[in-house]
Amino acid sequence: MIYTMNITKRFTSIFIALGITVGLFAQPVSQFKEGERVVFLGNSITDGGHYHSFIWLYYMTRFPNRDLRIMNAGIGGNTALDMYKRLDGDVFSKDPTTLVVTFGMNDSGYMEYNGEDGARFGEEKYKETYDNFKLLEERLKKRSGTKIVMMGGSPYDGTAEIEGNAALRGKNDVMQRIVAFQKKSAEENNWEFLDLNAPMLAINRRFQANDPGFTICGLDRIHPENDGHMVMAYLFLKEQGFNGNVVADFEVNASKKSVVRSVNCEISNIKGNKGTLSFDYLAYSLPYPLDTIPRGWNAKKSQADALKYVPFMEEMNREVIKVSNLEKGAYRMFIDGEEIGIWSSDDLDKGVNLAAETRTPQYQQALSIMHLNEFRWEIERNFRDYAWIQFGFFQEKGLLFANNRASLEALDKELDKNVWLRIHRDNYARMMHQSFRETRQAEMDMIVSKIYEINQPVKRKIALVKI
Repeated sequence: MIYTMNITKRFTSIFIALGITVGLFAQPVSQFKEGERVVFLGNSITDGGHYHSFIWLYYMTRFPNRDLRIMNAGIGGNTALDMYKRLDGDVFSKDPTTLVVTFGMNDSGYMEYNGEDGARFGEEKYKETYDNFKLLEERLKKRSGTKIVMMGGSPYDGTAEIEGNAALRGKNDVMQRIVAFQKKSAEENNWEFLDLNAPMLAINRRFQANDPGFTICGLDRIHPENDGHMVMAYLFLKEQGFNGNVVADFEVNASKKSVVRSVNCEISNIKGNKGTLSFDYLAYSLPYPLDTIPRGWNAKKSQADALKYVPFMEEMNREVIKVSNLEKGAYRMFIDGEEIGIWSSDDLDKGVNLAAETRTPQYQQALSIMHLNEFRWEIERNFRDYAWIQFGFFQEKGLLFANNRASLEALDKELDKNVWLRIHRDNYARMMHQSFRETRQAEMDMIVSKIYEINQPVKRKIALVKI
């Protein structure tokens, strides 16, 4: 518990020292409700990233009866202008009840920052981005029935020491100016707002003090790995007010065989004699499962690595069992007959976080949801690659959604000139067929349906046996 408090104090002091109030932005982001259709509009960090999927996994496990949809509308390389051009065909067509809008990485430009007049280049890109955003803003202002959330994007890490990758001087300064006018727009239009840039930058600077090569923005300084995306998900969920939201929290008095406290759970059928105690436990949520595998091409870090940087477990993933007045000694804990671990009576009196125990039946239940969600994410990526072809290539050629022989021939003529077309060609050759897209969509729908079938908490039998 001391460790938890120290982490919380450390991060609070870091953010305050840098003028950052995490979770206390201008307009808090409201929680997603039953039946919502949430769309994340962005660039490659959204397109190929996991943060929105990690956010949905939180809702899948913490609110098993709150059936909603979270959708990816990112396309690699996009600017605010590109997003404006595909609003109807790729964003509004998803019928969002909530639209999260983020941009800035591509808008702010790249290599010219290290040229002869980087400052002038940055100013030009800022003005260009502002003008493009005003086009986007006008369309969003006219959109009825959709809640708009402006999200300042993850930073360009210009301070990490990365061999073979010289930092672009001043790029993130321009990105932060872009975040500032996003915030201003949110205030003027009564939209919601949060910023990922400043708190992620604070984490980078904190850990770079001891490890100059540290970054949560990826080795290209741009694309966060799994750990960075979990940090993004944590910051988003924190802004939604989930700090302190427990999986379950309960206390059983062993000597009186009574329930002292039960939060988000039910405790019943308490039995015991000398050296043993058992009871039924029904939580209303599942623990949040954290992937320990570095997933993705050339990935080095896993989702669980984010726990080194943010107090997610302490703040948002607590399934606390506390048993008071136990006979002194060490106890084996069993859940549904499965041995989970050994704790002392003092440990149990202080409280044990079962969400950190991967062997529990409820964690294994949540883990199956995590894997299904990853499978869903992989299928959704096929649709995003299809969207890249449509809006990044066919739209300018007047072949948007033509999906015929002429479109495939136009694509093939450019393969030698564009490596991305070569990469996406096979996927498009399949996805151009409506029957194939419908089948892929049916697969996703089936997976989501299965998730909301198996994510229902189950009554468990907990037994403590003195050694």
